[in-house]
Amino acid sequence: MNLRIVTPLAVIVEAADVRAVRAEDASGGFGILPGHADLLTRLAISIVQWRDTNGHPGACAVRGGVLTVTGGQEINVATREAVAGDDVEALAGSVLERFRADLDLERQERTEDTRLHLNAIRQIMRHLRPDGPLGRGGWS
Repeated sequence: MNLRIVTPLAVIVEAADVRAVRAEDASGGFGILPGHADLLTRLAISIVQWRDTNGHPGACAVRGGVLTVTGGQEINVATREAVAGDDVEALAGSVLERFRADLDLERQERTEDTRLHLNAIRQIMRHLRPDGPLGRGGWS
């Protein structure tokens, strides 16, 4: 099998002769072996691991993304950010924690943006109401 992990800026991993891949989506961890059925799934923030035909391991922390399996031989991962490394423990410790912290911060920022947007709409609606500050009809 061939494995390719890409971000918008670079190809992070390009591995040929892969015999097994392990990844994680919302339902949990799963494995991919040669001849796997075509698949499209959304990955969790996790570590994609693989072994080549010589038994050498590989690992890459991914910040979510999409994994596809095509023809039982081509595995592609598209993600916003990825870090390849040999030490799974180091990837799990520092990189995944940073990815999760970034995701939490982005969620907080989106929540605040939505709150500000809704407050602006409420203010506009208050001015447009017939009994609002713009007088009868609110359109003058």
